Amino acid sequence: MKRFSLLLLVASAPSLWPATASDGIEGLWNATVMVGNNPIPFRMGLSGGSAAKGWFFNGDDREVSTTGNFENGILTLHFDSYASVLRATVKNGVLDGLYTQRGKIFPIHAVPAPDHPATGETGPDIHGVWYLENVSSTKKDEKAWSLVVRQEGTNVSAAILRVDGDTGTLTGGFSDGRFVLSHFSGARPSQILITPQPDGTLLVELSGQHHEGALTAYRPEVAKAKGLPEPTDANQHTGVKDPSKPFAFSFPDLSGKIVSNTDARFRGKVVLINITGSWCPNCHDEAPFLAELYRKYHDRGLEIVALSFEEAEQLQDPTRLRALIKEYEILYPVLLGGETSSAKEKLTSALDWDSWPTTFFVGRDGLVKAVHAGFAGPASGELYLRDKAEFVAKVEELLSADRVSSK
Repeated sequence: MKRFSLLLLVASAPSLWPATASDGIEGLWNATVMVGNNPIPFRMGLSGGSAAKGWFFNGDDREVSTTGNFENGILTLHFDSYASVLRATVKNGVLDGLYTQRGKIFPIHAVPAPDHPATGETGPDIHGVWYLENVSSTKKDEKAWSLVVRQEGTNVSAAILRVDGDTGTLTGGFSDGRFVLSHFSGARPSQILITPQPDGTLLVELSGQHHEGALTAYRPEVAKAKGLPEPTDANQHTGVKDPSKPFAFSFPDLSGKIVSNTDARFRGKVVLINITGSWCPNCHDEAPFLAELYRKYHDRGLEIVALSFEEAEQLQDPTRLRALIKEYEILYPVLLGGETSSAKEKLTSALDWDSWPTTFFVGRDGLVKAVHAGFAGPASGELYLRDKAEFVAKVEELLSADRVSSK
């Protein structure tokens, strides 16, 4: 990821670009997305002629357009699983356009990336997991988050993990005494500036769509020695009001058929009840993992049901949700729970629920055995692997218990 200052430098010198830069759209582009008055740099890729494709990066993963068109210098890309569209003009090797998502409009400016990008400084070693003190707290009453940093030579990436999930992978490098990392994958544009401090802490400055301000990061052992709060335990954050009663739900699927927790398909099964929404980036992170889990364990007695809460227009015509189901090859039932704002009043069994996504683990007897708030995506590195392993272990434990109880 190139820093914005570098982007401005190379953009002002068109002779540096390949001769074909103004003739088409093929290749990687260095771009900025404007969030308010803040330009956030990111990478994007483009390919094809009239049937164009585009993609944004989330670390090594790519969010690829569903359909696209490029004619007479006008580029249009649709990203159906986010109900988003990029409309831009491309002229003389410069792309300028607007990215529209959920009623928000983000200006985007891009130029072709050079064939041989300049290498940066290595910078001090900040690799690993840090505790990010959130002194202002949040509506989820989190006093700390996790900051996960991966560093290989001049290549640095990071993610902030909250109880509901992570920011996605922010990438960049070191310059002028600080790490400049940014991210835009078609959702949640953000940038963090990380400045190592003489006392071994990190000054972390956040900017973007959801979080603003400066926080301090500590190594976990230092935070514990100081008595600072630890990040919220996703396995303890949410519960159920009455563990002796089944988790009740009854909502229509996308064909209009009512599906309820009392249906025969769930009786005597291990069931994961997943609270989700197609608008939610962390839910997108979790969906392919749940789809894989379902394919692996369904024959052994696992059922999964997603209760999706959406905006009013998506409930009328859930095109984004259908695209998400298709993209991640979801085979388990996905139900329309209602508008996002109504979720708390409709999820009458849940206690202290406020994270998108949240998964309730239900045993053969129909009772909730465990709850996991949020989902740490691939950007969270070792914490992502830990969360996946815990999910699998809990499912296998419940399936094994079922076999014992059925004898």
